[in-house]
Amino acid sequence: MPKFFIDPDIARASTLPSSFYRDPKVFKALKEAVFYSSWQWVGDQFALEKKGSVSPFILLPDFLDEPMLLSKDKKEQLNCLSNVCTHRGNIVVGVAGHHNKLSCPYHGRRFGLDGKFEFMPEFKEAVDFPRSCDNLPSFPLKKWGPFLFAGLSPIFDFQKVIDFMDKRIGFLPLVNFARAKELDKDYEIKAHWALYCDNYLEGFHIPFVHNDLNDVLDYGNYETVLSEFCNLQIGYAEGTDEVFELPEDHIDFGKDVAAYYFWVFPNMMFNFYPWGVSVNIVQPLEISRTKVSFISYVYNASKLNKGAGTGLHKVEMEDEAVVESVNRGIRSKYYQAGRFSPTREKGVHHFHTLLARFLNGEVESQ
Repeated sequence: MPKFFIDPDIARASTLPSSFYRDPKVFKALKEAVFYSSWQWVGDQFALEKKGSVSPFILLPDFLDEPMLLSKDKKEQLNCLSNVCTHRGNIVVGVAGHHNKLSCPYHGRRFGLDGKFEFMPEFKEAVDFPRSCDNLPSFPLKKWGPFLFAGLSPIFDFQKVIDFMDKRIGFLPLVNFARAKELDKDYEIKAHWALYCDNYLEGFHIPFVHNDLNDVLDYGNYETVLSEFCNLQIGYAEGTDEVFELPEDHIDFGKDVAAYYFWVFPNMMFNFYPWGVSVNIVQPLEISRTKVSFISYVYNASKLNKGAGTGLHKVEMEDEAVVESVNRGIRSKYYQAGRFSPTREKGVHHFHTLLARFLNGEVESQ
């Protein structure tokens, strides 16, 4: 594996080399170094309102492809567990529903809703049984409003991410946001997943790519705020009255904020508009194939299809066209790396720095 270096001085730094996006070995290394070591959005609490609720899912299908489940036990504790039986590797729960216990349908091994081993037939003669490895593996789980996040082996504290986002949108009652499945949409893009994030992380392209969005955002005052493992782009309104009603003690009180665009390392986006939030999850599939899921939660339906939060499909199509074009262009033998705009590409520089540090093993566990 090559070592990657991003100069901490953005005015001197070059981007990740084109080989980062082309090398299958690097793509494979990202699984362990980045995705196993970070956090992922795993849904919301609405499917787990009652004791005994169990919801199985696959974490990043066709990439990590990890069978997992969420459960609410008798103590109303939320758990994130492996959905693979510790006996012979069968999937324990096939469909979401209500369960008193977790029972493997293959040989009857039984677990509590917290994943603890409870019973296994025909094992009386087994020596030194059960052991701790007979429990279902459990994973760290964090809750932010209704949203749930889990990590396989995360090395950074997700509470710091939550605290950063709450500085801007903590005044919003996230638990009152309603899932709007009719607005959800999946997109498949012929490009490396990191190129999609690169594009998201800068407003530099807005005047050139997004005419409609540019009409409602004040490009001159577009702002990027960095944190350790996440960052924020603030879109100020121009040509629209659709802005947040901020409380007087808010850090941005008195400003016309049309949108808060949060990015969380490595592949999560939370786009807050006056109508609610569009959660975007970027899912690697192959080195040049990516799935992006838009998941919508509405807070004020009267503001839908207005301001910066309207026309999201059109904006997405415009983004996809340029990202796929870049994915083709970086395969040229004459392109090696680019430079960062110190004023407009702070978010991309931040992302590339984190990718290099994680791949190089330079991030210490918190």
